[in-house]
Formats: sequence, structure tokens, C-alpha cells
Amino acid sequence: MENLNNKIQISKQKLKALPFRKIAPNIVTMLALCSGVTSIRYAIQEDWTKAVICIFFAAMFDWFDGRVARFLKGSTRFGAELDSLSDFVSFGVAPAVLLYQWSLFDLPKYGWFFCLLMAIGMSMRLARFNTMLDDEPQPPYWTHFFVGVPAPAAAALALMPLLISFDKPELTIVRSHAFCGTLLCVVSFLMVSRIPTFSTKHIRVTKFGLILLMMAVALFVSSLISQPWFTLGFVTFLYALSIPYGVILFLKEKKKYLAEQNK
Repeated sequence: MENLNNKIQISKQKLKALPFRKIAPNIVTMLALCSGVTSIRYAIQEDWTKAVICIFFAAMFDWFDGRVARFLKGSTRFGAELDSLSDFVSFGVAPAVLLYQWSLFDLPKYGWFFCLLMAIGMSMRLARFNTMLDDEPQPPYWTHFFVGVPAPAAAALALMPLLISFDKPELTIVRSHAFCGTLLCVVSFLMVSRIPTFSTKHIRVTKFGLILLMMAVALFVSSLISQPWFTLGFVTFLYALSIPYGVILFLKEKKKYLAEQNK
């Protein structure tokens, strides 16, 4: 009994001593999770616009929570696990349910299979990412690359048919079973593959580059306000085009690194 009381006292002390800088990133992560779950609600209600917006809000919060954790030096193992669970729901389950409700619900037998594929691919990607944290560091030529397509980008790629239909409703082909089913298969493969994709975490921007970046952000924000669906669809399409280009750059960096190691 005395040991139990001691443990309770220690637990209370830990709770009281927990600094806000370690809680703040988790709050942002919970906002991302809430956005993802809310997207599922709107998908069930067939409110496609709000469902897509919620997923992009989840992506914004997901991008923000990591920055908050690094800025406040509040990264924890608990936060990393919570982030993975949030990503699975927001970028694996929510887009799958949305695509099913929007297009694949009336595809006999196979419609739900494509949605399961998206969720399974996301879970496998996140599980691999978590295990890689405990592995040996990646070689230097992996510094500017992810292994496979990251979770928010995969969700954006899966949502491309909706983004296109919002801006160009006359293109009914994007809502077809063949288009949506094939897209989910491709996105699922890209998530679990070892294809290198661009990462911006370690990019350093020069003073001149900063000016160009600020101009690009201003252009993006103004376009997002005036033509949101075209802008989001165009940016997602550019990301899709960057994948093969990223592979070429990765192979060049790898070749250069191996050549230097063999000298």
C-alpha cells in the first residue's frame, strides 16, 4: 500500500512538473486530428468542400506542430507517437472515406478495397517511419529526401480528383471509378515505396532566395484567395511532377557520395 501511495505521489509530481513547451506541440497535433475526424463527418454528410478543407487544415496543423516542437525544444516520444496516429486518421482514413463517399461507393465489391488500400498503405508508411527513428542514421545523400511520399502529400495527391472537379466540373472523368481507383493504388504504392521525394527540412535559403520565396508565398496566398481549388490542384500537380525529378537528383547525389567514399 505504501509503494502504491509513493507511485501516486511521483505521478502527481510529474504531472505538475510537465512544462508547457512539451504540451504545446501535442495541442497542435490534436487540432490536426480533430480536423481529420471532422472531414470524415462532412464526407458522410456529402459536404465535399468542407471535407477537403478539413484535410488541408489537418495538413497545415501537421506541418506546424513539428515546427512548434523544434522551436520550443519540446519534442517527446509521446508526441511522435501521437503525431503518427493523427496522420493515420487525417491522411489515411479521412481521404479514403471521402473518395469512397464521393466516387467509389457504387463500385460493386471493389470500391471499398481501394479505400482499404489507402489506409493500409498509410499505416505501413507510418510504421516504417517510426521504426526508422531507432535505426542507424541514413547516409548523407538522404538528407534532403524522404523515403516514399510523406503522409500529407499522399493525402493531397489522393484528393486531386475532387480539386479538379471543384474547378472544372465538366471533367466528369475524374469522378470515374477507374480514375479514382487507379489513383488510390498509385498513391498507396508511392507511400510504401523507397522512392526518394523532396524534403524541405534541411534546406538553407540565401538572402536573394528569401526574397523570391516571399514573393512566391505572396503569389500563392493571393491565388489561394481568388482561386482556391485551382491553386491547390496546381500545387499538388507540381508536387507530383517533382517526384521523378527528385529521383534523378537523388541518384546524382548518391553517385557523387559513393565516388567520394571510394577515393
